[in-house]
Amino acid sequence: MSARIHPTARIEDGVEIGPGTAIWDHVHVRGPGTRIGAQCIIGEKTYIAYGVSIGNRVKLNAFVYVCTAVTIEDGVMVAAGTIFTNDRFPRAATADLRRLRPSSPDEHTRPTLVHAGATIGAGSVIGCDLAVGRFAMVGMASVVTRSVPDFHLVVGHPARPAGLVCRCGEPFLRFAAGADPAPGEYACKACNLRYAVEPGRVRDLTPPA
Repeated sequence: MSARIHPTARIEDGVEIGPGTAIWDHVHVRGPGTRIGAQCIIGEKTYIAYGVSIGNRVKLNAFVYVCTAVTIEDGVMVAAGTIFTNDRFPRAATADLRRLRPSSPDEHTRPTLVHAGATIGAGSVIGCDLAVGRFAMVGMASVVTRSVPDFHLVVGHPARPAGLVCRCGEPFLRFAAGADPAPGEYACKACNLRYAVEPGRVRDLTPPA
């Protein structure tokens, strides 16, 4: 199955798009070096910069901004209006204001990695030089300034841990924002998948086959 690309979308040279992917109206995907995997959905008016890597079965809703140096792994959901960043201290011009700084990557460019299965809520801003963990969930309108561990729910400005979420998306443990989850074994009430919570990590005890 070939990719479906809306006639108003602009796909530049050097972009690789996997089979079954749908790219909707007024999307702009820059090249070269950008890869979008198979069976993805790229929502209307989304912008994807050159050099971005997007895995398989990824959903980017409308008005998502994905800048250079962002990598999105398989099965990630990025809700509408999310903005990625790649420079902690950006400037438009040189210090003397006489020359415009180039937009191409340089020593100030920092990467962002969104691991498989994660969800980023609508209207979120994602900082750079960090990672969003496997099956983690970023609450809507959050500002992510540090890495998010696997299976963690983070919310707020700046985003702080407030719970743990199952592969299915349902929280299986809640705790005070910024606190650490209590160690132990937990089961998701929605799907019965089980997890071991240990200091510094969460492990699947019954991952899907």
